[in-house]
Amino acid sequence: MRINYLLIVLFLTVFTACKTNSEEKPEVVTIKEDVAFLADDKLEGRQTGTDGEIAAAAYIAKRFEDLGLTAKGTKGYLQAFSFRPKTDPHQEVNYTVIDGDSTITGTNVIGFLDNKEENTIIIGAHYDHLGYGAEGSLFRGDTKEIHNGADDNASGVAVLLNLAQKLKYANKGNNYLFMAFSGEEMGLLGSNYFTKSPTIDLLKANFMLNMDMVGRLKQDSTLAVYGVGTSPILKQVVKANNSKFKIIQNESGVGPSDHTSFYNSEIPVLHFFTGQHEDYHKPGDDTEKLNYEGMETISSYIFDIISDLDNNGKLPFRKTKNESDEIPRFKVGLGVIPDYLFNGKGMRIDGISEDRPAQKAKLQKGDIVIKMGDSLVTDMMSYMRVLSTFDTGDKTKVIVKRGDEEVEADIEF
Repeated sequence: MRINYLLIVLFLTVFTACKTNSEEKPEVVTIKEDVAFLADDKLEGRQTGTDGEIAAAAYIAKRFEDLGLTAKGTKGYLQAFSFRPKTDPHQEVNYTVIDGDSTITGTNVIGFLDNKEENTIIIGAHYDHLGYGAEGSLFRGDTKEIHNGADDNASGVAVLLNLAQKLKYANKGNNYLFMAFSGEEMGLLGSNYFTKSPTIDLLKANFMLNMDMVGRLKQDSTLAVYGVGTSPILKQVVKANNSKFKIIQNESGVGPSDHTSFYNSEIPVLHFFTGQHEDYHKPGDDTEKLNYEGMETISSYIFDIISDLDNNGKLPFRKTKNESDEIPRFKVGLGVIPDYLFNGKGMRIDGISEDRPAQKAKLQKGDIVIKMGDSLVTDMMSYMRVLSTFDTGDKTKVIVKRGDEEVEADIEF
């Protein structure tokens, strides 16, 4: 099914007419309204290179225009990049291919708020997702279904747009570059392309803030903030401005989202994340499951961090230890979604995959794995180290903490 472009244009025209008046301050568009458009079935999952991605890009560009941001792409607000998908995950992507067989064109959307300052803060979030279930989908159904990606990552784009509305009238100590990336799900391609073909002087980039999956703040208000070690002041600023969240800090500037591209360009970064869930990369990641009040609170928190740093000048960059280098390789899996925000002892299970060892052993969501075989599991890293010692066909015992009880289960990989 192809999207009718006339309908897209008509929708955007009506939407804009309802929301803005060129002679007045634009009416505030809510986070929920932005998510509702981006995660609608009509956009068919926003896969890079599809009509749905183009429609999403047009919507974001129009929102940037209505907010009074200056176009900073290579063609208006848009920065297109063409590539052929990698056949080898270790190979470099070639962005200079000539249009032809297997070529995909993605589109970054870039708006600039010029406060006539020396340095620029980059605020980003990817807007692409998996369409009807591209590579990376964890859905195992018999039919194709739209992966709307409400949390991943309509949520991040909605918070980005909310921040643009706030920063339009406050914190004038830096310029701001707002970027909605495409190609993230295919390997951080849009952000990587921008750092290789920037539309501003990256030497004047102060720091980069990235929001990816910020839509499912849990009841305990746990928020992960990665990259706090990439500049000496960041750890203190993240802590000092927090009064709402249980913050899980991570120093590394490297991770599976677009902030990595900027860290690799020696720009300090912070990445915000509310954790994985059972609907991650599945059709169930829909709008009704988001915590919109939590997203508003996250936006306010990030705004406070920016406000705190408004008069600090350009932040120094500091390299961090790449924790992914320490992750052991393993041949088998338990078939669970770990709770990456859990900071107690053990590895808490946040979801169970169908027809995998954990389900067959009757493990449950919320169980905390504390022992596998003869080895104690004290955290995520120790869990992965233990898992790496097993091979297909191996059997072992797993002990989990379930409430106040310890439950033993037999596992066969």
